[in-house]
Amino acid sequence: MGRLRVSSFSISIDGYGAGPDQDINNPLGVGGMALHQWAFSTRTIQQMFGNGGGADGVDEDFAARGFDNIGAWILGRNMFGPVRGPWPDDSWKGWWGDNPPYHCPVYVLTHHARPSIEMKGGTTFHFVTAGIESALTQARAAAQGKDVRVGGGVATIRQYLTLGLVDEMHLAISPVILGKGEHLLTGIDLNKLGYTCVEHVPSQLAMHVVIARA
Repeated sequence: MGRLRVSSFSISIDGYGAGPDQDINNPLGVGGMALHQWAFSTRTIQQMFGNGGGADGVDEDFAARGFDNIGAWILGRNMFGPVRGPWPDDSWKGWWGDNPPYHCPVYVLTHHARPSIEMKGGTTFHFVTAGIESALTQARAAAQGKDVRVGGGVATIRQYLTLGLVDEMHLAISPVILGKGEHLLTGIDLNKLGYTCVEHVPSQLAMHVVIARA
């Protein structure tokens, strides 16, 4: 069985994984885009946007690792889009356009049912109303032995962490102070849950930290 991983998840120096007031113009909350400057220049992310070039180095190494051996994804509803409450229609199909970067099954946590959406490039969004463990069971079955990646947001990662279900988590600590927003680790005792730091590598734009269960 593959691992459950969090990869390339950016947080601020003061521990926030998203800024406040998320909306269609601020998908990561106000100020949240600044957390990801380390990733935007990498070859992996530039290719994701359909561009050539991009930088190699530490940041690229971690960005590329985040997509290695991934057979399925799990996303919180906010990571899929800004729509709240019951779906008004089926027009919103994610932040990424017709060809999202996942290229495998994606399980979106929601309280409101919706038919699955097949996208270009092999991505299919499935909407799970039965909770995080149901989403994980479905994702693992779809991944067929590969890893499952939890893409966020903060609340979704916190739920999986609190239950000790995350096998490995890569955090990119960006030199940004948000002051408020969604805090990733408040109230979560990583030591008690059996996690330890297994890797830490600095770059000019982030400190990359990997924690895993001992």
